[in-house]
Amino acid sequence: MTSVTSDEWVRPRPTPAQRRADLWTGLTVAAVALVNLFLARRAGMFEFPHRAPPAEQICWVLATTLPLVLRRAHPDVVAVGIAVAFVGGQLRGSQEQQVTTGALFAAIYTLGAWGRHRNRSRYLRLGIIVGMFGWLLLTFVVFSGHLEDPAERASLAFNALVVNTAFFAFCHLMGDAVWNGVRQRHELEAQAAALRDAQALAAERAVLGERVRIARELHDVVAHHVSVMGIQASAARRAMDKDPARARTALTAVEDGARTAVDELRRMLGALRSPSALAPAEDVVPNAGIDRLAEITDRARDAGLTVRYAVYGDPVPLPESLSQAAYRITQEAVTNTLKHAHARTLDVRVRYLNGELELDVTDDGRGGTPSGGGMGLVGMRERVAVHDGALEHGPHPDGGYRVRARFPYPAGVAL
Repeated sequence: MTSVTSDEWVRPRPTPAQRRADLWTGLTVAAVALVNLFLARRAGMFEFPHRAPPAEQICWVLATTLPLVLRRAHPDVVAVGIAVAFVGGQLRGSQEQQVTTGALFAAIYTLGAWGRHRNRSRYLRLGIIVGMFGWLLLTFVVFSGHLEDPAERASLAFNALVVNTAFFAFCHLMGDAVWNGVRQRHELEAQAAALRDAQALAAERAVLGERVRIARELHDVVAHHVSVMGIQASAARRAMDKDPARARTALTAVEDGARTAVDELRRMLGALRSPSALAPAEDVVPNAGIDRLAEITDRARDAGLTVRYAVYGDPVPLPESLSQAAYRITQEAVTNTLKHAHARTLDVRVRYLNGELELDVTDDGRGGTPSGGGMGLVGMRERVAVHDGALEHGPHPDGGYRVRARFPYPAGVAL
């Protein structure tokens, strides 16, 4: 996620609650400044030979403090207006200089913390501060002439310089710190929102993946056994009158297939209900492994096919997920042969090669998959892809249909 730089980010405008707070703050400061003005006049503070009349002094005080009601809404205009009014009030001899000085510092701070255009805010603050030091130097030169002692003059200049430098630097730096803090909080909130969106998307993908996994399992468990049962039931129907013994054998196979399908479905549903089903897994039905491939070929043989089953090479211990994937792919290939190929022979070969496991299922029918493929073919592709293997399927050069899957041995398998 890209993050905006400090010069690109624009702080959002104040909320209605913040605007109301500024309104009451500005009115309160203006009222306090007016009270302080009358107290200063009554005490004879800041007496100037050419001080402005009371009405004008009130106007200067209000011009310096009332703009604070808009300090966060329009910080640049407020800061410039208060700075001009502050200098004008002092130039005209206003006797209120304490609260108005605080208003000036507050305006400079607010411009740093709330200025929407960062460069303009920076230059305006520096310009105001430089202007104030220029005004301070001018007033010192004009009004310190009555001080004849150079030490007193130096002390006064040093005090004014240190105090004003400290206050202006504090307002400038504090404004920057608050603005940076708000920007960082905004970035954290944006990152948190992006993280929540990513987590929601991951959860949706996990749910979709779980649905696909369950659908694949249901297809593998049901399709194979039901296909065999259908073929055996058809054989029993045809042999019912001519060969009752063969019909009974076929019906027994149907019964065994139904029982096996129900058992596998029960095991699968139990696994799905358990907490461990939440963990990633290749299959949810236990005991379905490469060592049970002979059961698949036996059921195909019972269904009337001539079956050849052979294992080549030295078997090696496989991870459970890979063993189950090999079982399911072989099961689906045999199921497709039974349902769609109209084959008479079936050849199932398992090869333990140097570095990979190969499954080869071939029949002599007219095509072992439904036209356009189906859920079973999709499931085979998914299982092969999970284990970084390869899948080939299509007409065999010598006739019939062939499904061949290769799985590289995972790291750690002893060959």
